[in-house]
Amino acid sequence: MENAANKRKCARFDCYVPVNGKEGAAFSKTKTVDISRDGIGFLSNHAIPLNERVAIELALKPDTEPVLVIGEVKWVRKISDTDQYRIGLTFADVIDGSRDDIDSTLNTRFLHREMA
Repeated sequence: MENAANKRKCARFDCYVPVNGKEGAAFSKTKTVDISRDGIGFLSNHAIPLNERVAIELALKPDTEPVLVIGEVKWVRKISDTDQYRIGLTFADVIDGSRDDIDSTLNTRFLHREMA
């Protein structure tokens, strides 16, 4: 995983959140593990094909409209001695909202917390 970390352009922040996915679909029973301005990391019970594109709603703040992005799977790795996979997904397109919305939320929720 160190090679993947070396390729990252943006800081990633721990973000352990269950994903609401369609039951039985590839992203059901999935959890996020980290997020950045450009992508998100998941743990899943399913291997997801590389380059798979998926619509994702990011509920960044309570009482605000979610940011809608199209994510693209960039890497998938089996986690040793488990039935799970670690998945790296980039935000290929921002459909509704903006990367600035993502930046603003990450900076507010994570950077200020680390500085306190």
